[in-house]
Amino acid sequence: MANFTAADVKKLRELTGAGMMDCKKAIEESDGDVDKAVELLRIKGQKGVAKREGRDATNGAVVAKIGADNKSGVLVELRCETDFVAKSDKFVAVADAIAEHIAVAAPADIEAALASEIEAGKTVQQYVDEANANLGEKIVLARFAQFAGDNFVAVYLHRTSPDLPPQVGVLVELDKEDALTAKDVAQHIAAFAPKYLSREDIPAEDIENERRVAEATAREEGKPEAALPKIVEGRVTGFVKENSVLEQAFAKDNKKSVAKVLDEAGVSLKRFARFRVGV
Repeated sequence: MANFTAADVKKLRELTGAGMMDCKKAIEESDGDVDKAVELLRIKGQKGVAKREGRDATNGAVVAKIGADNKSGVLVELRCETDFVAKSDKFVAVADAIAEHIAVAAPADIEAALASEIEAGKTVQQYVDEANANLGEKIVLARFAQFAGDNFVAVYLHRTSPDLPPQVGVLVELDKEDALTAKDVAQHIAAFAPKYLSREDIPAEDIENERRVAEATAREEGKPEAALPKIVEGRVTGFVKENSVLEQAFAKDNKKSVAKVLDEAGVSLKRFARFRVGV
């Protein structure tokens, strides 16, 4: 049996832009050697493989679809190589079509999304491969987030340049309908890029690691031994506030936390997803 992992298949896809199943087969035939797998794909004539080797798909767009009742929403990041392609109507149309499809198909993960059928007899991966050929660049379905249920879902899309499609997208879910608060919080998340909803969501090992770093830093700075516990906990608290959206100072009023703004509005933020193209 070939010795390879899903990460090897992903790497080969990123290097060549070839389809997922083609990459998996090439990895198997090359016994897990990615370089040999690239060569195999070239020998077998995969479209554009030689041209796309080593290219980075760091441009693109974030698109979204929100259900008519605001009970569901999808956020999709589609990447390409250049801003020239990113702002083309054809590229944006591909991204929109994939988002529409995911909204209905509700795949479990990116692999399931790529394997799902977007048109009769055509998978999303094949659809992306066609975009590769038509647009002349490596096109990658990077990730998606999907919220659905009984709660209120809203989206905020931000253009970093007026001639480009949105480069930042935020999907938020509140326990009650409140479009204004949802927009304010989504804009805050877009600007401040929190990683977690609350302190409880931050992995314990991350907090412990931050505590170790804070203590080592304080000792290096020559802080008094007796003051170390207070200094360390203060820096850990700062780390939590930086990474937890509920504890961040609100963008529009830094005297209030995001949690305070939500409390005053009488709503709760249940979850969020933030995508920035290429990050």
